[in-house]
Amino acid sequence: MKLPENARVVIIGAGIHGLSTAWHLAREFRASGQGSGEDIVVLDKTSIAAGASGIACGVVRNNYYQPAMRELMAHSVEVWESDPAAFHYHPVGYLQISPEVMREDVASIAEQQASIGYESVFIEGERASHAYMRELFDDWQAPGTTSVLHEKRGGYAHNGASIRGLADKAEAEGVQIITGVSVAGFRRDESGALMAVHTDVGDIETDYVVLAVGPWIERFWTMLDLPQKITVRDTEGVEHPDVPMWTFWSLQEGTLGLDPGVQRTSSGEMPPVVHVDSDEPLYSAEDGSLITDSMWGIYYKPDFNFGGIQGGASPFPIDRPAAEVAVDPYGPASPDFIVGESFAHMWTSALGFCQTRFRGTLNQFRREPSGGIGCFTPDNFPVFDVVHDNCYVIADSNHGYKMIGVGALVAQEIMGRAQALLAPFRFGRYDSGDLHPTSNSPFPWS
Repeated sequence: MKLPENARVVIIGAGIHGLSTAWHLAREFRASGQGSGEDIVVLDKTSIAAGASGIACGVVRNNYYQPAMRELMAHSVEVWESDPAAFHYHPVGYLQISPEVMREDVASIAEQQASIGYESVFIEGERASHAYMRELFDDWQAPGTTSVLHEKRGGYAHNGASIRGLADKAEAEGVQIITGVSVAGFRRDESGALMAVHTDVGDIETDYVVLAVGPWIERFWTMLDLPQKITVRDTEGVEHPDVPMWTFWSLQEGTLGLDPGVQRTSSGEMPPVVHVDSDEPLYSAEDGSLITDSMWGIYYKPDFNFGGIQGGASPFPIDRPAAEVAVDPYGPASPDFIVGESFAHMWTSALGFCQTRFRGTLNQFRREPSGGIGCFTPDNFPVFDVVHDNCYVIADSNHGYKMIGVGALVAQEIMGRAQALLAPFRFGRYDSGDLHPTSNSPFPWS
């Protein structure tokens, strides 16, 4: 598709956020009589779902300790539920299985889910938790569990197919999606507002830009002359200077080459997504050696899209400045940021720790490139805000794929209607100290 000379709105990134914003904004334009999808252009340097959205595990959950995240995710689940077929969404539910150190955190999640009408079941106590899990899976054996939160909504979606479903909805509204075009910079006026997008095949003049670029956000943040280090005021009012705005984490995910049907429940149904956090020592299922005696966590699900049992473990930070991290080639194409044998060993041992059906499955772990990197904010939670007067930044801090509804909220903000669900995620929270509470989970996004 030929690059137009101008567009009312240019959205950069053809992943979950860019396409959701395009679709919802096009609907807003049409409903209000202020335009149509033909006023919107989506650019991507590679193709639809070529970035993080295309390799995502696909889990959809509400399981967050932070009230603002929980409310935001409940909204996104409603968007997933609005068209399960188009989004290739499987509403099988979600299990959070936790040790005593996390019991109060998870109890708080359950209470607040109830307060917003998000259906879940909370089980407390080691004996009751074990019995609940054994009723679901007759081979459940993980010791040390003292709570189970079973979200009845949520589940998972097929990553690439769901993004293409979003693209179809956007294009049906008249949105132009142009791939194979790299953005090189911006032209700004004297006040700093963006006037045009520079690409490798020409410029597009525009009134508004949306950045929905996932792990490439650090690069675009630099293009816009935004700060690489900031001062963060914590919840006690203490200032922490020179905090890097962006850090990268290496994501740990992979697939067991088993029939997905092997993970059916005792009643023969497809199971909820299983997430286990544990402070029990984890030993190798191969030789009995100690893998870790620190807090660890895994998640897994049967997935016919991946053709096996797919899931992951806690990520780890990449110990170098964000500007020195090569995002490209991305994901499985990168030799630097794919999972290795240590992940396969840990994850399959942890699976066997939880369920006997997964004992001794290391040799069935697919030795194919998997993993990727995520770009995280100083507090590991998203930033949704306007910069330079007419540039909306969607920086999801690796919470992205499940947040399909963010695009709907951003579209309303572009139309001039501020959204309370997005207000807790403004960039200004680092200066004001209005940070999100942190949990005891080993995952930086929980």
